[in-house]
Amino acid sequence: MTELAEITTLLLSRIRDVADYPEPGVMFKDITPLLADPVAFTALTDALAEVTVRHGATKIVGLEARGFILGAPVAVRAGVGFIPVRKAGKLPGATLSQAYDLEYGSAEIEVHAEDLVAGDRVMVIDDVLATGGTAEASLQLIRRAGAEVAGVAVLMELGFLAGRARLEPALAGAPLESLILV
Repeated sequence: MTELAEITTLLLSRIRDVADYPEPGVMFKDITPLLADPVAFTALTDALAEVTVRHGATKIVGLEARGFILGAPVAVRAGVGFIPVRKAGKLPGATLSQAYDLEYGSAEIEVHAEDLVAGDRVMVIDDVLATGGTAEASLQLIRRAGAEVAGVAVLMELGFLAGRARLEPALAGAPLESLILV
């Protein structure tokens, strides 16, 4: 078994399925058991840090909220800066914001205007790629700030929701790497 296959097996063994959450018919993928296991969490952090370094990122953007949990230790491990992307109204001071559509309605995310600058190569880190709306909006924010997108890396991609197809135009050739495809 290859090292990547071993890591994937370890990560999958620590992700719990929760039926009918947050509503009937949904199978929620709970990563809290993975986070509680120091061996699995370290393996995940190392794998995402390797992706970050391989693509030459100088900063990581973590998407609220689980992207904070994953992105911050990855940034430390990779030796790069960490920038939180928050829901609108959560950051003090000057921000850049980006609205995006959800299945029912819309949402808005923000980043501190001064945290991303020309010359930055930014890797977006999150736990799950579902429909791709938040990730797409974050790529738009990164470029509006004058920075370059190094790529997107996620723990898990829910392939049946077609987030990759939605995200491809916004990636503009930058890589999208998921450690697990569901």
